Amino acid sequence: MQKILAYPLTVVYFIVFGLTLLIFHPIQWFCYNVFGYQAHKISVDALQFCLMRCLNVLGTRFSWKNDYEIPKNKPLLIVSNHQSMYDISPIMWYMRRHHVKFVAKKELGKGFPSVSYNLRHGGSVLIDRKNPRQALPAMVTFAKYIEDTNRAAVIFPEGTRSKTGEPKQFKTRGLELLMENTPSALIVPITVNNSWKTLRYGKFPMGIGSYIKFKVHQPIDLSEVENYKELVKTIENTITSSIILKK
Repeated sequence: MQKILAYPLTVVYFIVFGLTLLIFHPIQWFCYNVFGYQAHKISVDALQFCLMRCLNVLGTRFSWKNDYEIPKNKPLLIVSNHQSMYDISPIMWYMRRHHVKFVAKKELGKGFPSVSYNLRHGGSVLIDRKNPRQALPAMVTFAKYIEDTNRAAVIFPEGTRSKTGEPKQFKTRGLELLMENTPSALIVPITVNNSWKTLRYGKFPMGIGSYIKFKVHQPIDLSEVENYKELVKTIENTITSSIILKK
């Protein structure tokens, strides 16, 4: 019965989702080209809020557990597991005061209204995961930008999303490279649960009634860390130990 209901709700979701992206694309362009970065950021924040409201059509809910005060005057490296594209808007919205930027694959840099524009112009980095000669220098430049501006970089070290919630092994090189070039950063590990359930049936119909939960773990001051490889292992264990694999 739930899957049957998911069909019409998914159609409605696709309509409001598509309209939201189309409406915000020219808004972003106008804000960026006429008023600059700050106006563009406000438009992007509003976009993330609206994209979350679109998911409410499917009965999707969100909650955050964060027991820590995260300062705004330090660069952040936000490290998270990755279960679906629907991890992204809640992280951008909840952490918006930190000016969130992403490490994203280059394919997302074109063809997606609003999303591609923000990735190209909002301070994120697009990398070719098959081409280390492009990816590694781009990551270094991105890390230095985060260090110099006290903004936040989000990285999903699994590389690709887990379609069942089962965590994949972290690919460590990108995260280590960010750490090496943001020496004053605060590491903020985040565990995402249940985001994969929005795609439990595939792309159509979408899953309904998902309760996506985010848990922020104890931030780690990178300036106090000597061994980055050991730190990556600790972060991975911290994140994955809080993943709940209930169907």
